Order: sequence, then C-alpha cells, then structure tokens
Amino acid sequence: MTDLLAPGPLPVRTRRSFSSHPAWLCGALLILTLGLAFADLSQRLPSGQWLQAMFAPQAGNMAQLILHFSWLPRLCMALLCGAVLALAGTLMQQVLRNPLASPTTLGVASGAQLGLLVATLWAPWLLDFGREWVALAGGGLASLLVFALAWRRGLAPLTLILAGLVVTLYLSALNVTLMLIQQQDLNAVFIWGSGSLSQNSWNSVQFLVPRLIVGLLLLLPLLRPLALLELDDSGVKSLGVPLRFLRFSTLTLAVYLAACVVSTVGVIGFIGLAAPALVRLLGARTFAQRLCWAPLLGSLLLSVTDLGIQRLAGSLAELVPTGAATALLGAPLLLWLLPRLRLAGGQPHSGDGQHFSRHPFPARRLLPLAVALACALLVALGLGRGLDGWQWSLTDASLLDWRWPRVMAAAAAGCMLALAGCMIQRLTGNPMASPEVLGISAGAALGLIALLFLLPYSGPLAQLALSGLGAGLTLVLLLGLSRRSGFAPERVLLIGISITALFDALQVILLAGGDPRGQNLLGWMSGSTYFVGPQMALWVLICSLVLLVVALPFGRWLELLPLGDGTPRALGVPLGRSRFVLLLLAALLTAGATLIVGPLSFIGLLAPHLARLLGMARAVPQLLGAALLGALVMVAADWLGRTLLFPAQLPAGLLASLLGGAYFMLCLYRR
Repeated sequence: MTDLLAPGPLPVRTRRSFSSHPAWLCGALLILTLGLAFADLSQRLPSGQWLQAMFAPQAGNMAQLILHFSWLPRLCMALLCGAVLALAGTLMQQVLRNPLASPTTLGVASGAQLGLLVATLWAPWLLDFGREWVALAGGGLASLLVFALAWRRGLAPLTLILAGLVVTLYLSALNVTLMLIQQQDLNAVFIWGSGSLSQNSWNSVQFLVPRLIVGLLLLLPLLRPLALLELDDSGVKSLGVPLRFLRFSTLTLAVYLAACVVSTVGVIGFIGLAAPALVRLLGARTFAQRLCWAPLLGSLLLSVTDLGIQRLAGSLAELVPTGAATALLGAPLLLWLLPRLRLAGGQPHSGDGQHFSRHPFPARRLLPLAVALACALLVALGLGRGLDGWQWSLTDASLLDWRWPRVMAAAAAGCMLALAGCMIQRLTGNPMASPEVLGISAGAALGLIALLFLLPYSGPLAQLALSGLGAGLTLVLLLGLSRRSGFAPERVLLIGISITALFDALQVILLAGGDPRGQNLLGWMSGSTYFVGPQMALWVLICSLVLLVVALPFGRWLELLPLGDGTPRALGVPLGRSRFVLLLLAALLTAGATLIVGPLSFIGLLAPHLARLLGMARAVPQLLGAALLGALVMVAADWLGRTLLFPAQLPAGLLASLLGGAYFMLCLYRR
C-alpha cells in the first residue's frame, strides 16, 4: 500500500489554559460519574438491595431486574464504547499525524452504519458471518473513498478531514433514503442509527468484549513501532520500521474497533475526536501517554453523557440517542480546536472563476436553459406513473391539482438555493461554499423546528421570519469564527460542517422524543414536497421571483467583493453595508428554500458551478444561470422521486442531495 502520510511530525499548536495533566479532568469526570450513578441507583432501589440486584436479582422484583438487565449493561456499554472509540481515534491521529482524525470525521462510522443497513435489508445472510465484519467492510470502503478524495492533495490534514466530513454527510443521506424506503422500521432504525445505548440484556456486552480483546491483542505488537511515528518518515525508516504495513494494519485495526462499536450501538459521534484532543491539550504529548489517558477519558465522557441523559430525560431516556448528545459536545469542541491547531497543507488555489472558460455572450446560454426548464415543467406536470403504468395527461384536473403545487414549489426552492449559493460563494471567495455545506440551511431548519414546536399553527410569514433569523445568525456565527483564519476556504468549510453536525444533533434529540410532530418533520427534513398545497406553492413561487429581482441589482457588489477590501473600497462600494445586505438576502433565500426542501440538497453548491461551466462567470449571468439550473435540477429530482419507486416516493431534496453530494466529492477530488 502506498504511503498514507505527508512527512513531518504532527503539526499541532495548543494553549494550556487549565491544568497540564489529564488526571485532573479524568478525576473530575470519575467523581461526576460516580455521583450520577449513585443518585440514579438511589432513586431505583434502597442501598441495601444494590449488590443483590447487580449479581443475583430476585425474579419477582421488577426494579432489581431492570437494574440488572438494563441499567448496569448500559453503564458497561458506555464505558466500553467510549474507551474503544477513543482508542480508535488515538490510533488514527497517530498514524495519520492529524489531530482532527477520528472514526466520525473520517466517515468510518457512517460507512459502517450504511453497510449494516444494506445487509439487513437485502442480504441478511451476511450477518451470519458476524455483523462486525459487515460494519468493517462498510467502514473500510468509506475510509478508502475519503483517502481517494484527499489523495491528490497529499492527504493534507484539512483536506483529509473535509473529505471525511463530506463523505459522512453523503452516506448519512443514503442512510436516510434507506430508512424512508423501509417505513415499517423507521423509528427503531432512526434511534439506533443515532447511537442508542439502551440495553435489555447482557448480550451486547458479551458480544463486544471478546472482539475487543482480539483487537487489543493485535494492537500489542504495533505499539512500539507506532511510538516511533513521533519521528519523521526518514527517521522511522532508518530504524527498520515497515511504514506502509504499519499504517495499513493500524488503520485497519482502528476501523475494526470502530465497526465493532457501530455494529452494537450505532453511531456515537465525536468521542473518538474529543478524548484524544482533550488529553493532548491537557499535556499528554507522547503516544504512550495518549494511549493511556484517551481511552479512560473517552469512557468517562460517554458514561457521564449517558447518565446525564437518563437523569434529565427520565422516562424518555430510552428514546434519546446518546450518540446525538455526544455530538453536542464534539461539534463545539471541533469549533474550539480549529483556531488552535496549525495544520499543514490543504491551502486552496486562489481565485474563483479563472479555472472556467468565459463565454463571450453568456445571455445566449440562458435561453436554452429556460427552454429546458419549460420542458421539464411540462414533463413533470403531464407525465407520471399510476396503477395502470405510465400516463400522459395535461387535462386531468385532479392530477394537475395535485402535481402543480409540488412542481412549482420545487422549482422555486431550487431557484432560491442556487441564488443563495452563488451569493455566498462570491461573498466568501470560496467556490466550494453553499448554504447546505456551511450549516446555514441547518440553522434555518432549527429555527423552523423551534417555531413549529412552540407555535405549531404559525403562518408562512412567521415561518419565513424565524427560519430566516436562524439562517442569518448561523451565517454571522460562521463568519465570526472564520475571521481569525482570514476566511481560509477549507477552514470555513470545516467550521460550517461542524455547525451542521451540531444542529443535526439538536434536531435528532428533538425528533427522538416520540412527538407526532417529529415524525412529520422527518419527511420535511429530507426534502419532501408531498405536503405542499396551492397556497404555499404560490407564496414560495412569488417569494423566489421577488428575491431574484432584488438580487440582480447587487451584481456589481458581487463582482467586486471577491477581489478583497481595497479594490471595492476604492471603487466606492460600502463594504459594511454591502456585506450586511447580501448576507441578509442570502439568509432569506436559504430560509425560503429550506421551508420546502429541508436543510440538505446541495443545490446551492451544484447550480453555481454548473453555471460557471457553461461560461457564465460574471455575477449577473451567473445568478440567472444558477437560478434556472437550480430550478431545473429540483424539478427533475421531484419528478424522479415520485415516479422511480412508484407507489413509494423519495423526497426531492434527498435525491438532489445525492446528486449534489456526488458532485461535491468530484470537485474535492479534482482540486
């Protein structure tokens, strides 16, 4: 296997803002774990029955049986899974010399989950060989995809993590697609996939322990060579260490350990990142120190999180996935770590449009796009599948009354997302930015979810206002966190994806409580236009046309702002006011689109790039071309979603995200 690492020691710079030894934090977490455990035990049983319940529960005592077969196995699983994920993250960070590497950020967890879902649905006989091997295959293939995407950049740390997070988002979209196809198992799969530690026996512990022992035994002969990776490659090779074999075997072992956890409890996010990073910040500089303290800290972090969930959620604790709760810890940690880590490589090429040929008459490209959109609208309205097969009809009033609101809403949402993506790309100077990737759509979705839970009967204007507020605040947060790095494109993308993970965790916790509104929101979050009525369709269509007309006069600002501060200021552009207006407009566009197709579609990335490829590099032609292309892609996705698997339907936003996510990975590979 070829070399998987850029040469040089692990490039990390940290600040010691608190005690310089991990023992302090581990001790504090241990005390907190014991306190929560004793408080929980005191509520369940008198102290005199604790030992009996743990080792020999009475058959007729339900409280003792629950403690023995549910509470205690859950605590053991939290300690085991936290330690194993932290160990896997430590191994990945050591072998890749990347302080942001972990099973979550490299796509291993999502790949393992996808492998298990595919095997469960279509090849259950594979599980007879051991579900950990199926998870290992899925996680291994996801890791290979991540390495392939980052290969041309020499596996630079930022590029590698960006590729891992993009693959994670894409595989998560595939997982949601499978969940929607299998509606009967939706709720259970949804909670398990988010990382549930709920137990009803000791079977999971008995399954996990021997496999972990095997993994640890395989790790023992690798410990000494791995410690030598603190040196550069030439120094390691001079000592006779086979680097390629060491890296390949260590990564395989780390993926196997993570796959064992995923196959047992689902995806537990960010523990593999948080524990090694925290012990490094606390002074564990050598590999031996991190290998000792990181698993201990990971087990305590996960156990404290899970015990806290049981304490706060009460009777709903079984429905709240612990994996989502750990993302509430891991995503802010990643946001805090990024400015403090000096990561080598991964700097993007400068410029925005110079890599694309510019058409001398871009207006000539707009007419064919408009004709293509008109044809797509006609096909979407007239052609469909019914009980009698394919049918064409533009005269059936009942069919048109059902189809036209969906088609118009999809076109309007695609237009608004494309406009927002085009404006954000030019405003940030980052051609790989979009509302979905930067977390702006997730912020709009979170604002809308909060409104629907607090005021379920609010109108479209209130929904647009609060989702716009969520999108705007997210955009301000993103720019504020990116200012310190000089808005370096890949750091901006990492911050945006971290914000998306944080908001997704909040959404999962809100939706996992069993509220009927949560199940309706799940379909909306995947981008379904099924429930769009005529009034909403007309409202969104008018909104998109108005915002398009409003956006076009700002073409001059969008042309000049990517050039930096000096040139626009010299030409009389009011920098503060122009950026505020454009940010506000982008937030409104994102909010309006998110109301229809949910928070993830990648149209905001795909459409502006396609417009550039067609030669529309100037601001106004690109805005118009992107709007037409975004509407075209969303109309096509909506039509395919309701015809491909008839009578089952796939949401338009989900299909668009699969297409746009593939294009994003292609862009990342070509950079």
